[in-house]
Amino acid sequence: MPPPINSILRQPPPPLPLMSSLTTRHVAVIGAGAAGLVAARELRREGHHVVVFERAEQVGGTWVYTPERESDPLGVDPKRRVVHSSLYDSLRTNLPRECMGVRDYPFERREGKERDPRRFPGHREVLMYLQDFAAHFGIGEVVRLQTEVVFAGLGEEGKWRVRSRPSNHNRMRSDDDDGDCVDEIYDALVVCNGHYVQPRIADNIPGITAWPGKQIHSHNYRTPEPFQDQVVVLIGGAASAVDISRDIATVAKEVHIADRSLNENAIGKLPGHDNMWLHSMIDNVHEDGRVVFHDGDAVGADIIVHCTGYKYDFPFLEANGEVNVDDNRVGPLYKHVFPPALAPWLSFVGLPWKVVPFPMFELQTKWIAGALSNRLPLPSKEEMTQDTEAFYSSLEASGTPKRYTHNMANYQWDYDNWIADQCGIPGVEEWRVEMYKFASKNKRLRPESYRDEWDDNELVLEAQRDFNKYLN
Repeated sequence: MPPPINSILRQPPPPLPLMSSLTTRHVAVIGAGAAGLVAARELRREGHHVVVFERAEQVGGTWVYTPERESDPLGVDPKRRVVHSSLYDSLRTNLPRECMGVRDYPFERREGKERDPRRFPGHREVLMYLQDFAAHFGIGEVVRLQTEVVFAGLGEEGKWRVRSRPSNHNRMRSDDDDGDCVDEIYDALVVCNGHYVQPRIADNIPGITAWPGKQIHSHNYRTPEPFQDQVVVLIGGAASAVDISRDIATVAKEVHIADRSLNENAIGKLPGHDNMWLHSMIDNVHEDGRVVFHDGDAVGADIIVHCTGYKYDFPFLEANGEVNVDDNRVGPLYKHVFPPALAPWLSFVGLPWKVVPFPMFELQTKWIAGALSNRLPLPSKEEMTQDTEAFYSSLEASGTPKRYTHNMANYQWDYDNWIADQCGIPGVEEWRVEMYKFASKNKRLRPESYRDEWDDNELVLEAQRDFNKYLN
């Protein structure tokens, strides 16, 4: 384990604080998903001038559902038309809404024909929350929709040159046409482009090139109908794999889940399901369609679904070699945010996973905004480098692969509270921590019904009392 890390608001947004003694920066934010929207709010609260670049037609990032799929089901063709949504139609949150919202803009139920009042709502409700957030804080006025950043690199005097152009959703990523490009100069760059776009594929499966079946990554999964009466092998054991396997099982002949981290005692038929089995990882596949697992079982399969995660990808970024992606470690980064050599002028929001994301975005961006205005001092480059190297060494000593560098399952609250301390603000509310723990436990106990059955109503009431501080 890494070392410990010592209609809701009806009134107008609060006025920007007086910043006469602080420094105002011109800041480019890449992406108008949840991270970018929260970043824009915190940067503006600190008094900075902000432009948010968003290549899609609306704000919301990964929460903007689109039924379209990519021409390459696996998403590995570099010339493919990139679809930025990885949502499937049936997706509901796996966290209760009380946990998800930012501190002073709670994710409360709202009335309306299109609203979803459930405690674990569908993806459309999350998008509407983000749209409400953007409207309430006037963020739309600084967002440039349908504007793609094709280059962001260091220029003279440490400034950032940002080149953008109108989005063309039929444009291939290999298209280097500079027509209609605009160059601008910014003091700082905040990267909020998300990490659910570039699929990671289960590799090194012997025989896969000759295997005759179809393959698809969960990035391109939308509805179960294409899997009607098929024998499906699904690779993965995380949240999307759990949801998608059950979704597919409603129409498929058989669903076989291959999970490299599965406890051997769990292998076999999935209790409560007539057509679902758990297996160890795939060992090899054959030209006759067979898929053989490490546990010795074999099935004749029609489709392999890769629920194997995503790659961090920053195709626009040129940071003079100071930031690289190595086996899905973005680094070197001090506390997953600042590259020591370029802090605070370059920062990343939202890289950690297995977290409650929106509150973490809020804390990270408060820290970034304060560092840029010189209100919150950062350690020296040498101190940040030493801390980062010590963190990476601790991962190596514990046998943690690089690809798990940003996995915070075991210490997200320490991390959040550490950043809150740097910002001089209260840490994460205790009810939020306990609610998250309860939801995780309830999911294990009631995997089929945890979104609709729970026993933590006292925590809900405590959250509501906290929310009342922000209601008027």
